[in-house]
Amino acid sequence: MPPNAHAGAQSITDSLIAAANAAADSDQNLTKLQQDSTGVLFECDVETTDGGLVKDILPMKKADKRKMKLVWRNIIAFGYLHLAALYGAYLMITSAKWETIGLAYILYAVSGLGITAGAHRLWAHRSYKAKWPLRLILATFNTIAFQDAAYHWARDHRVHHKYSETDADPHNATRGFFFSHIGWLLCKKHPEVKAKGKGVDLSDLRKDSILMFQKKYYMILMPLLCFILPTMIPMYFWNETFVNAWFVATMFRWCFILNVTWLVNSAAHKFGGRPYDKEISPSQNISVAVLAFGEGWHNYHHVFPWDYKTAEFGKYSLNFTTAFIDFFAKIGWAYDLKTVSPEIIKKRVKRTGDGTHATWGWGDTDQPKEEIDDALIIHKKSE
Repeated sequence: MPPNAHAGAQSITDSLIAAANAAADSDQNLTKLQQDSTGVLFECDVETTDGGLVKDILPMKKADKRKMKLVWRNIIAFGYLHLAALYGAYLMITSAKWETIGLAYILYAVSGLGITAGAHRLWAHRSYKAKWPLRLILATFNTIAFQDAAYHWARDHRVHHKYSETDADPHNATRGFFFSHIGWLLCKKHPEVKAKGKGVDLSDLRKDSILMFQKKYYMILMPLLCFILPTMIPMYFWNETFVNAWFVATMFRWCFILNVTWLVNSAAHKFGGRPYDKEISPSQNISVAVLAFGEGWHNYHHVFPWDYKTAEFGKYSLNFTTAFIDFFAKIGWAYDLKTVSPEIIKKRVKRTGDGTHATWGWGDTDQPKEEIDDALIIHKKSE
């Protein structure tokens, strides 16, 4: 068992095997599920002592050539949303009250945490556990974000990690920036996404009564929390106009958090260094990290997805979600926070990193002597 694995934990691979065995032609399904996997999801998925897989996944990261079946309902809806958001941005600097702008920012922050601390780190990756009051808060925040029920968000994200950058990945980055950003929502899913999604074990999510309540009543709760209340509050409490309330606090805010989330799928899979694994596309993108409350340290996250920080370093200024989780850990509402030891990180950096990691440097006990001898030191202080 790898150093970071917990005894008794069920890996996503085990769950896929169980699902395959229960299906017809189980031997064939089992073999294909194992062969198609390109990433790890939980700490008990790893096959090497530094958190990786044994097989070469590079040839598997591709997309077949296929004609996209467009979903015109989504194209029209997202087209309107972005035009409305642009108008909202104009109203922010011309007529909207500062209270309305402040509300939009608050809703952006809480809905962002509903995705990062809730759907992502808690429910998709099980990187920590939360007592029911915190789960209720996160489910509420997540509903405000309107990025589908957390149950479905976590399901798709688990598939994304397990089959990253293949046809089974919902937002396969090998299809280009636009597809991984928003294009995947404007066309029908690839059949492989549906096929692999059926094999993912979601039994842990179904045991969460708060998550199941959100899923059951989502189409009632979501319009209320994402659209109706954000529009009515400014009109009722500070006499904002309907136009300003709708286009600023609702449309602009919702469009902004959506695009911030999508940047993790697009920009953070294209731009930035890869100090932990140079063979995968996810990258360390500081801009995305700032906007997405710490979700931009993506090369680290895809290497060690069970770390509750989604990053090696705990600088709260660049990882607000970690600060949020740590706060609730101090009051006992968050617990069993998983992370990765420095020894495991160092081992992985040395084996697969691109050489840009800055944690270990001059003077290390294992630094090669020839590296020290060949180094040019300028402005050296005389003894």
